[in-house]
Amino acid sequence: MHPEACFTQATKTKPMANATLIALSTSTSMSILRPHITKPTCKIIRNTQKIAMAAVAPAVIVGGGRVGRALQDMGKGDDLLVKRGDAVPLHFEGPILVCTRNDDLDAVLDATPRSRWNDLVFFQNGMMEPWLESKGLGDADQVLAYFAVSKLGEPPVDGKTDTNPEGLTAAYGKWAYAVAARLQSGGLSCKVLDKESFQKQMLEKLIWICAFMLVGARHPGATVGAVEKEFRSEVSCLIAELASAAASEKGIVFEEAMEDRLCAYSRAVAHFPTAVKEFKWRNGWFYSLSNKAIAEGKLDPCPLHTTWLKELNIV
Repeated sequence: MHPEACFTQATKTKPMANATLIALSTSTSMSILRPHITKPTCKIIRNTQKIAMAAVAPAVIVGGGRVGRALQDMGKGDDLLVKRGDAVPLHFEGPILVCTRNDDLDAVLDATPRSRWNDLVFFQNGMMEPWLESKGLGDADQVLAYFAVSKLGEPPVDGKTDTNPEGLTAAYGKWAYAVAARLQSGGLSCKVLDKESFQKQMLEKLIWICAFMLVGARHPGATVGAVEKEFRSEVSCLIAELASAAASEKGIVFEEAMEDRLCAYSRAVAHFPTAVKEFKWRNGWFYSLSNKAIAEGKLDPCPLHTTWLKELNIV
């Protein structure tokens, strides 16, 4: 079934039949996904060895919330925790791990000496690229954190899944190996990726959070696990639609079986609540693609996404 057919059927009624909607992921994925290519074993071994050899470098940790405190606990006691709004010191060598909310990032930059900006490591979810590029930080270090800290002071839980038992957390950039070493010292998995591979995984996680949160919002009280189990047809359609739009916008090709990976992660964090939050950094990016296409006289690349945002009065 073509995306347009799925969209037409989806907008007729809210309770959607699995047999009607599940076809979208099959029909659209053929054009945006490619067969999985196993990476050379030697490269994986070298990557693992580099992480094992890397030291857990003393770090400035910006943000004293759950993630920031967890990262501090993984250190050797020589980290400096800086609360939101406090100045980042000039003479403290090492990475600056930024664990604040996305909307606090401008304040973090203001509090960080410009000469230290190349040491910043961003742990935020969402589409960071426009903001980073606007600040001249297009090549900044980033971490995709597939782990959860339920409460302040509790140990983090790794987001390993049945499709990715090796773990999904990934780091990129100058301090990537030091970050990976820190996470592994805390019992978490972390791989180091190049820029292209990291961008694909970043987009994949963005698609996960946008799709599962929006579908969940349509069904009040639904957890991530409920979306995966009870509303699989809806989220399958949305994943395929968003993946197609992202692939077209960025000129990339995703690995096959994205839906399987994202649903597997949802089973691993099934208790998470759902809500559309931080719109500017998440669903807002896809909505901007829709607005841009419409302004150019083209079809909306994300019609289902747009319709459901309007249904919930989010836009």
